[in-house]
Amino acid sequence: MGIVDVVSEFCTLPRTRRHLRRRKHFQTVEMKVLIDCDGCERKVRRALEGMEGVTAVEVVPREHRVTVTGHVDAGKVMRRVAYKTGKRVEPWPYVPYSAVARPYAPGAYDRRAPPGYVSAAAVADPGAAPLARASSTEARYAAAFSDENPNACAVM
Repeated sequence: MGIVDVVSEFCTLPRTRRHLRRRKHFQTVEMKVLIDCDGCERKVRRALEGMEGVTAVEVVPREHRVTVTGHVDAGKVMRRVAYKTGKRVEPWPYVPYSAVARPYAPGAYDRRAPPGYVSAAAVADPGAAPLARASSTEARYAAAFSDENPNACAVM
């Protein structure tokens, strides 16, 4: 034990709950909110910018998508938007098309998905789309007639 340890035992400061509170992790929360006009966009943006821990708010009205980054809790962010705006809020239900295993099943496409996105249910639940994951023989046959394959069959 050094001199600093001895002195620190005599000079302890009371610990408050605020000192013991852990900081939330930095994360990105994406949610789907129906945005009809500029007023709706402004209302959503103002509800989120006043929230503690929020560092950035991105609203894309065309896709009905709101992205919030910061030291926040996803549930609290969604509840706040629903309470302040009176709109229905749900987690962003789509994933980028590049994150999906190919060939992608036609039944799993979502017509309401924005361009470049597909439904997240097909990725999370492979049983929802039985053709979402191809076997090696299916992949070989698909590659035989592919435009990217230089040795592909020229019959097509």
